[in-house]
Amino acid sequence: MVRYRVTLTKTAAEALQGIEKRAQKQIINKLRDLEESPLDRGAALLGELQGYRDVRAAGQRYRIIYTVEEDRVVVLVVYVGIRKEGDKNDVYAIAKKLLRAGLIDLK
Repeated sequence: MVRYRVTLTKTAAEALQGIEKRAQKQIINKLRDLEESPLDRGAALLGELQGYRDVRAAGQRYRIIYTVEEDRVVVLVVYVGIRKEGDKNDVYAIAKKLLRAGLIDLK
């Protein structure tokens, strides 16, 4: 079985550091799971985030947004955060804002 290397963007690493330690530990465990079959573990995103995937972590409250670079055997985590539907601090709202600002590379 192919093992993918999981890397975090600077923004994702900073977001992860800001999460409380218990949830952070659970998120890190989920990141390790992405080393194997990352395309089977997450759900494909639509709309502005098409081409990215997400997986739930830490009691389903947090989301890890990532893309899979199959040619390089890399999982690139672009953002990690809490799901707050309708809130400006929602993980998807922040990811879209980063994408629009050019701080997340398009596939």
